[in-house]
Amino acid sequence: MFADQPKLAKLIWLGLAVTALIALFFARWQLAFVSTMTLMLSMAPVVISRWANVRVPDSFVVGVVLFVGGTLFLGEVFDFYERYWWWDVAMHGGSAVAFGLTGFLLIFMMFQGDRYAAPPFGVAVFAFCFAVTIGVAWEVFEFSMDRLLGLNMQKSGLSDTMGDLIVDAVGAGVGAAAGYLYLHGRERGGLTGIIDEFVRRNPRFFRRRK
Repeated sequence: MFADQPKLAKLIWLGLAVTALIALFFARWQLAFVSTMTLMLSMAPVVISRWANVRVPDSFVVGVVLFVGGTLFLGEVFDFYERYWWWDVAMHGGSAVAFGLTGFLLIFMMFQGDRYAAPPFGVAVFAFCFAVTIGVAWEVFEFSMDRLLGLNMQKSGLSDTMGDLIVDAVGAGVGAAAGYLYLHGRERGGLTGIIDEFVRRNPRFFRRRK
């Protein structure tokens, strides 16, 4: 299942596994927990895609691994959020773009790839709402980790949460806009190229593609 994944993703997974084992050996329980959670969450998309028989582009797999690793491992263990002011913006913005693309693809599947039947604006709005909802769920997760495990994922509390949600909204808008442009036949690489690659890799979901 994992043997054919991108090399970068496999290297990160290996590093996380080794870190978790070393942390357990030295009784660094918080580090062991964060490393294990990061490993499991970053592998989840691969497991889910295989279970659903969906071929996910390598760029998407690498993006998920980098995001989860950057958020939980680098952000919390190495305190990147405090060291680099832009780290939180990059993590939330990048993930929101990805979830915007995911939301677009989910609704586009309902139209079986028929871009002439799918209303561009309506699909884009759904993609935007989907991505923002995921962002809200993540803020709930951060709050829960702070309360239950004594972490400091929310940093400055309300200000951090609202800033994250604003960045999430901007990123979601970018992802939704890429879907909107794709439906208008403007594949020019970049985000629209990722959409096109996913559609081509999974023709059974897009049988009316023209």
